[in-house]
Amino acid sequence: MAKSSLTVGVISDTHGLLRPEVLKTFQGVELILHAGDIGGDDILEELQAIAPVLAVRGNMDYGAWVSDIPASRAVKIGSKRFFLVHDPAHIDVDPAEGKFHAVIFGHTHRPHVETQEGVLLLNPGSAGHRRKNYPISLAILKIQGDRMEAEVIELSCSR
Repeated sequence: MAKSSLTVGVISDTHGLLRPEVLKTFQGVELILHAGDIGGDDILEELQAIAPVLAVRGNMDYGAWVSDIPASRAVKIGSKRFFLVHDPAHIDVDPAEGKFHAVIFGHTHRPHVETQEGVLLLNPGSAGHRRKNYPISLAILKIQGDRMEAEVIELSCSR
């Protein structure tokens, strides 16, 4: 995508559960990144109804439906380069050397936003089933020219 201004929904660890709060929060996004542990192709289809989806498979994604989903991928969004992977332990590139502006990951179920050596590290947390005392969350990433801003959003969910 080559637009200079873009709003991206970032999600991970749905594990087969796509909450109505996710669909509501992602209304208006122009692209969705799913960082794995999707839980089924039906999740991707529902997200595709909102915006195009780029996904990677997680350690809990298996079966015929994942055959075309890579374990990691590099994507360019606007003027920014992203590395998308499920488990941060499987990052097989140096993001700064690879000239990535951001690394998007999941797996831990804990939301995390940090900039390290000029690279944004973003885990949107888990939008699926609640784990431990972690919040149910996702992220919105706004790209405007050379600027990029990530916001983790905790969803109000009863379960």
